[in-house]
Amino acid sequence: MTDKTNDIWNDDDGEEEQVRRQRRSHRVRHFFLFFLTLVVVLGVVLVAAWRDGTGFDVLRRYLTYGGHASEESTIRYDASADNRFALVGEDLVVLSGTMLRVLDQSGEEVWSTAVSMAAPAISTGGGYAVAYDVGGTELYVVGPEGERMSLTAAEEEPFISATLNAEGWLTVTAERKGYKGGVSVYDAGGDLVFDFNSSQRFVSDAYVTDDCETLAAVTLGQEESVFVSSVVLYDLTETDPKASYDIVDGLVIGIGEQDSQIVTVSDTSLSYASEKGELEASYGYDGSYLRGYDFSGDGFTALLLNRYQAGSVGRLVTVGPDGEEIASLDVNEEVLDISAAGRYLAVLYTDALVIYNKDLQTYSTLSGTEHAREVLVRSDGSALLIGSEQAHLFLP
Repeated sequence: MTDKTNDIWNDDDGEEEQVRRQRRSHRVRHFFLFFLTLVVVLGVVLVAAWRDGTGFDVLRRYLTYGGHASEESTIRYDASADNRFALVGEDLVVLSGTMLRVLDQSGEEVWSTAVSMAAPAISTGGGYAVAYDVGGTELYVVGPEGERMSLTAAEEEPFISATLNAEGWLTVTAERKGYKGGVSVYDAGGDLVFDFNSSQRFVSDAYVTDDCETLAAVTLGQEESVFVSSVVLYDLTETDPKASYDIVDGLVIGIGEQDSQIVTVSDTSLSYASEKGELEASYGYDGSYLRGYDFSGDGFTALLLNRYQAGSVGRLVTVGPDGEEIASLDVNEEVLDISAAGRYLAVLYTDALVIYNKDLQTYSTLSGTEHAREVLVRSDGSALLIGSEQAHLFLP
């Protein structure tokens, strides 16, 4: 009989040690290959990011969405002709005349409340959205966690407009009994920090600068039977205005901030001014008709200008804070919506979505978008296509 004692304690043990060494070698080799692949991928991303900055956005989209859109990224909601939409982070805010909802990126409801609004409106800033009833009495500020604050106006002093700055400060313009309007400012904690009534001119809109130091209020008056828009500036620590400037030959329809300048969009021009009330730059439409605008892009304002009051012959324009045209693109088809964020401008045509950079060079295109009627682009280049009953995520 063969004695196997030495095999058990010596020979087999050597074979097992060899197997263990081989396994360690395989693991080291696999880790090295993984690490090498990761370095190559990051290298490509960094090269792209160094070239035009979009490489970082590719990485952001991959980390946020896993690199692909799917049915799980479709958000469903009730159809309504008066639905209004806004993005707060990765969540979608849906406002109708009867309901205000915050939905996460998988379509799950984060928060909701019943409302009664005849003219629902919504705007964003500082990672929040303000939803309110133009000419009504309800107002809510919501974010990814749901409601942050709410206000109720008196019936005789309804809301006119509401804006949020980059720090989440809320500015509310309203009718005031015995006055031609008034403005209230609330800090990020919801505390009232400034309030004034206007007795000389009607107040249509207002915005607190992103440094939270200056209030810019849009007022309307008449000079020689012609309506004139002016921007009146207040230091939030003083009751009297510190400066003002006029918007010549135009009525202001939007106000915000870009590159530390106050930007106003009127029906005839785009204007940039300092917090001292100095008009520093402007861009005229040269007789074209304003169809749409968005000044949420980094370092540019997007304008959709039509050659005629009706029809689809016109051009897309991007303008820098110096008032100079960055790029222009002739458009000969119907544009349903435009949306700007970060370095991107999303343009929704009747049958396609095109995402441009601020130079109006095509970054990405999606065809077959007949179901969509609005678009919301994020700063990472991803976009939500808004339909009547659902929104679908598009990843370039």
